[in-house]
Amino acid sequence: MKRITALLALASICICLAGCGRGGSEAPEVRVAYFPNITHAQALVMKNRGMLEEAIGEGVAVRWIAFNAGPAVIEALFAGEIDISYIGPVPAINGYVQSGGDLRIIAGASNGGSVLVAREGAGIGSAADLDGKVVAIPQYGNTQHLNLLGLLSANGLGPVTNGGTVEIVQSSNADIAGLMDQGHIDAAFVPEPWGSILEIEHGAKVVLDYDEVDENGIPSTALVIARKDFLDGNRDIVEAFMQTHMDATLYVNGNDVGDIINAEISEVTGSEIAEEILGSALSRLVVTYEIPVSSIMDFAETSEREGFISVLPDDGLIDDSFLEQG
Repeated sequence: MKRITALLALASICICLAGCGRGGSEAPEVRVAYFPNITHAQALVMKNRGMLEEAIGEGVAVRWIAFNAGPAVIEALFAGEIDISYIGPVPAINGYVQSGGDLRIIAGASNGGSVLVAREGAGIGSAADLDGKVVAIPQYGNTQHLNLLGLLSANGLGPVTNGGTVEIVQSSNADIAGLMDQGHIDAAFVPEPWGSILEIEHGAKVVLDYDEVDENGIPSTALVIARKDFLDGNRDIVEAFMQTHMDATLYVNGNDVGDIINAEISEVTGSEIAEEILGSALSRLVVTYEIPVSSIMDFAETSEREGFISVLPDDGLIDDSFLEQG
């Protein structure tokens, strides 16, 4: 009887491990991180319409988790608290390098969606006119910051911290408008819908539109990344996610999704985006599932040159195998 009891207990433990493990067997749930942001449009549409739940089917729960900053997402991925995430290219690159290759970029999500705007009377008509000016960005080391550093370098300029003439200041998107109204900053490199807010509500001038801020083409804005161990142990789930992500991309590009986006943003933030601003913001966004390899590597090279990463990422950064199967 003791042997039978021990064997039953051991069998129970094995069943539990098989159901809960995240290595070689499918997970009982998939945890997807996203931002309440138009650049994560596919995530908002998928969540609103229950598309991923339908694609995966019964037996695997879907949990959507909202974040506000890339570094917090990377920390959650490192801790095993989320499995897949929509995120900007810069934190994706940083996370890959910091983890020694434990993360993978598996799809694109959006390109563009960032603009360079200047306050009226600042005397800025081109990137070259940023010489001696004060420019705001949402966060040091984020996608817009790296975009700006690349733009300055292309125009023979640099930040004052590196001996250049352009003062770059960090401020939340919500506070940048006030700084511009008060004349404390001359320009701002911001993501949408904040570029449209500054333009429509605060009279800012668009100096470089979303398709002009990078001489090499429209830069990447959002990607899909995942933990390598989750990819290895849950291929069926990831394949279902990828097909749904592609379907959501087609849906966003073929339908008016303003109401869906506003509903999902409002659920998290408690406020909606005005229709005129939302329309302007979406017009500056290229929603896609293709991986913008060239733009990603441009960001990586700028990150290394500016000291945000110690080495360039290797070829393991990008895994397009799921995209090819989708």
